[in-house]
Amino acid sequence: MSKINIMLVCSAGMSTSMLVTRMEKAAESAEIEANIFAVSADEADDHIDKGGLDVLLLGPQVKFMKDKFVKKTEGTSILVDVIDMKDYGIMNGEKVLNDTMEKLK
Repeated sequence: MSKINIMLVCSAGMSTSMLVTRMEKAAESAEIEANIFAVSADEADDHIDKGGLDVLLLGPQVKFMKDKFVKKTEGTSILVDVIDMKDYGIMNGEKVLNDTMEKLK
């Protein structure tokens, strides 16, 4: 698989920064080429419109927006999913990355 682009979305784009760091470390350990970044919910549409995304992961605090993003990404191959609340709470980047990669298979 070529480099995978994963965007995490939360209310302000800041609470996911630690999770991004942990996911990047997990990707490096697993030799997965990944571009992982976090944005606020307000910025997400711009990144979707630019193209190039493979995965859009919603933080638990914005899971109510899933239908909006599923509709927005209709007709694309972008995987839209909600990060498990427990994994998010303990910032388990390895588990979040592994779950995501499994869903992409």
